[in-house]
Amino acid sequence: MTKQELNKQKAVLEAKRAELAGGLRNREGIAIEKTADALDEVQLAGERELAIRNLDREANLLRSVRLALTRIEDGTYGMCLHCEEDISPKRLAAVPWTAYCLKCQEAADRRQFEPDESLDTMLADAA
Repeated sequence: MTKQELNKQKAVLEAKRAELAGGLRNREGIAIEKTADALDEVQLAGERELAIRNLDREANLLRSVRLALTRIEDGTYGMCLHCEEDISPKRLAAVPWTAYCLKCQEAADRRQFEPDESLDTMLADAA
């Protein structure tokens, strides 16, 4: 990957990080509200559960973005964390925060291997 392409990916990742960090500050949807009507409480609980899932998904995505930025800094960006082969430029353009090549991501999705959480945790601690 050329320096220019790397800088472009870094800019995309930094913009995504800023977008996600701003969205995670909005936690109004998870406030517990009490109403006199039991049906309203059930509906509010469902909306709260959806808001919690969205926050969790965005927090995980933010973590992946931060890890990708860390990999740019340490020179391992674009290399699959599982097989250590290069990740295709098309995949990186589509999902800049990806840590795995398409083949390894498909295997992880099928649970044929567990993503290396210890490495992710170590990188997250460094960030």
